[in-house]
Amino acid sequence: MKNLSILIATAALSLSSTAAFAKADFAKYDLDGNGTISIKEAQVDEALVEQFNDLDSNADGVLSKSEFAKY
Repeated sequence: MKNLSILIATAALSLSSTAAFAKADFAKYDLDGNGTISIKEAQVDEALVEQFNDLDSNADGVLSKSEFAKY
């Protein structure tokens, strides 16, 4: 039982750390602070530019936070 509690606590901390990191990363790319990442803003990361169209699931030309989370 104690091991299960430790495992659950560790998993929860890992997930919250990952979410916080993703949020900070998104803000790094969203230079104008409008809540989306344009292809122009993505230019600072070649890998992001290469994946941009695949990540842009609704093909609106920008990445939302949920689309970016898949990066």
